[in-house]
Amino acid sequence: MDTRTVRETSVTLPDLDDADLDEVGSLEGEHGKLRDFRYAEARLRELSLSGTQLMDGRVIGLTTQRVRLEELRLNSVEFSDCDLSGLRWEDSKLSRVTFTDCKLLGAAWENVALDDVVFERCKLDYTAVTRLRAVGPVIFTGCSLREARFVGSDLSDVTFDECDLHLTEFDGGTYRGCDLRGNDLSGLRGVSALKKIIIDRSQLQGLAQAFAAEQEITFD
Repeated sequence: MDTRTVRETSVTLPDLDDADLDEVGSLEGEHGKLRDFRYAEARLRELSLSGTQLMDGRVIGLTTQRVRLEELRLNSVEFSDCDLSGLRWEDSKLSRVTFTDCKLLGAAWENVALDDVVFERCKLDYTAVTRLRAVGPVIFTGCSLREARFVGSDLSDVTFDECDLHLTEFDGGTYRGCDLRGNDLSGLRGVSALKKIIIDRSQLQGLAQAFAAEQEITFD
């Protein structure tokens, strides 16, 4: 199987063969299951899925105005060039899932588990992430997370690489081994929560700047 590696983190990618995928007109599936599928270029006013299992498929160019996803199980699924802004995703687990060049502006994730998941060149600005759990390797690379907020989440061993973290906030949670190398940390919020993270020495000044702003320290 192919992998995506950033520094010490390696994510196992979906194992898909286009010859095995059938074009579908809906993600609902039969009896709550959809497998070996390709869902492309849909323009929807609203998408609502609950209790659905998606396996071995591609979702390409999906655009929606409202998205509500609950109790989903995804395994070996690729999302690319999708606009899922305003997404609400709850009580789900994603395994071997990739998001590439997707817009997830203002999304809300709550009680979602991630295992072998990659976000690459995605827009996640203003996202609210509550009780997200990285139960396996997770990579954010080349993503924008401006003013995103992580609340009570477990981001242990998650890797952020070349991401825009301006005013990204970390409120409580667990961050042991979270790799923040290769990012500008000067605009972070909630620095005191980031215990046992991994950074480069060259990032200490930026982290100190963020801490000073958070504590309202004045230099005279």
